[in-house]
Amino acid sequence: MKVGIVGAGMVGSAAGFALIQRGIAKDIVFVDIDTARARAEAEDIAHAVPFAAPAIVRHGDYKDIAGAGVVILACGVSQKPGETRLALLERNAAVFRSVVGEVMAHCPDAILLVASNPVDIMGQVTQALSGLPPGRVIGSGTILDTARFRWLLGRHLGISPGSVHAYVLGEHGDSEVLAWSNARAGSVSLAHFAAQVGAALTSDVRARIDDGVRNAAYTIIEGKGATWYGIGGGLARICAAIAGDEQAVLSVSTVEAEVLGVADVALSLPRLVGRQGVTATLWPELDAAETEALAASAAILKGRIGEISI
Repeated sequence: MKVGIVGAGMVGSAAGFALIQRGIAKDIVFVDIDTARARAEAEDIAHAVPFAAPAIVRHGDYKDIAGAGVVILACGVSQKPGETRLALLERNAAVFRSVVGEVMAHCPDAILLVASNPVDIMGQVTQALSGLPPGRVIGSGTILDTARFRWLLGRHLGISPGSVHAYVLGEHGDSEVLAWSNARAGSVSLAHFAAQVGAALTSDVRARIDDGVRNAAYTIIEGKGATWYGIGGGLARICAAIAGDEQAVLSVSTVEAEVLGVADVALSLPRLVGRQGVTATLWPELDAAETEALAASAAILKGRIGEISI
């Protein structure tokens, strides 16, 4: 599969590197207003190709992404230390107004994969600007938050994160909802599994894991300025599901007609992802508190998208 990556910063380059290492993309084209940066990232990643699967990695202009199955939008300004994702809205919306038009002019059949923050809102902005069906504009959403949740649970329980089935829903941001009530380790509820292995999920443990998921980005940004490896891996995972037509269940963000009384809002829910993009939404069974929190998250996002002119 050919993949275009608009934005050759740390997130875009980490995604490109992950795509090469996993052998997902056979042709990657970086596009960036800073052409020297795009060329440098493309060549650096290309030098890793002999250690991975055969592929072409290059830089170019928008015309060079023609024929891509997926275009990753990792452009825009970075999140500053202490800045919330939602505070990025106006700055990144201005960037996307020009970028999306160029992408659609040269690659109208691609699935657009949005990585720029605030990702739920930028995904909704992209869908409106592109005119594509909601399922063909995918925000990375809470795929990284879900990975953090599973990693922390796996570490506490002493098992592989791959054996943990748990999701983070709603906004990729402060109002996100950790769905504890339906989480599983293998086929066993978390509480039962924890009891069997002597790793009780006390209120303190749950609070520590919640904090670790919810504030991970702020901790990383404070330490090194930005996050990129985790989301790069997440973007590669979404691309793999599309390339392989997996119909994989992933917590990604798309525009939903209605979420718990909130109309026309983009947020993350478990969704089927394959060659056509998102083909179905799977509504999770949540307890009353989680349902209320998800409704609140949807309302927050709806309020923010209403503040800008698309």
